[in-house]
Amino acid sequence: MKLIFISGPSGSGKTTLSNQIIKKNKNGIVLSTDNYYKTGLISKLLTKFVEGFFDRSISFNKKLFKKDFDFIYKNGNSICERYYNFEKKTIQKILNKKNNISFLIVEGIFAKEFSKTINNKDYIFLEIKTKKNECMKRVVQRDIKERGKDKNNAKLDFLKSWSIYYEKFNPNSIKNNTNKFIIEKNTDIDHILKKLFN
Repeated sequence: MKLIFISGPSGSGKTTLSNQIIKKNKNGIVLSTDNYYKTGLISKLLTKFVEGFFDRSISFNKKLFKKDFDFIYKNGNSICERYYNFEKKTIQKILNKKNNISFLIVEGIFAKEFSKTINNKDYIFLEIKTKKNECMKRVVQRDIKERGKDKNNAKLDFLKSWSIYYEKFNPNSIKNNTNKFIIEKNTDIDHILKKLFN
């Protein structure tokens, strides 16, 4: 199975790019790290005491993510999807069977982090480069609409997340056996598809 990782700071267009790829080539599936945050009381408490909680590794339910990743990679099918509710701090599990999966996209701010745990598997890595102000505009709109934040909090949270992302990851810290491509705003989707599937 072909593995594709898509990384970039919050608001850079990772989900949009993933959806464009799936729309053009329907034999794949997307696992978004955004749907695998920790839940319950721990998550509710830590969001109050840890600045930028959702941008830090401590918030990522790596065990659950790896369970779903391993199942799809081993079996070539998926039986459910997960969706994280940021206001309630819960994960909703929805039955949705998909068979004959030929490629798996891992996207999200923890995609790069998770890629480093993959042993003896070649993969393609797409790193999205975009302007800070463009990302902030998208994130603020999303956070007001989907995550119950006001405009000022959304802006402050974005600025913190941007800093955390670039402090945490060296842009050149991808394994040598990986095909890495930089994706920019003007990169054509057909050009990306040729890189992925030719």
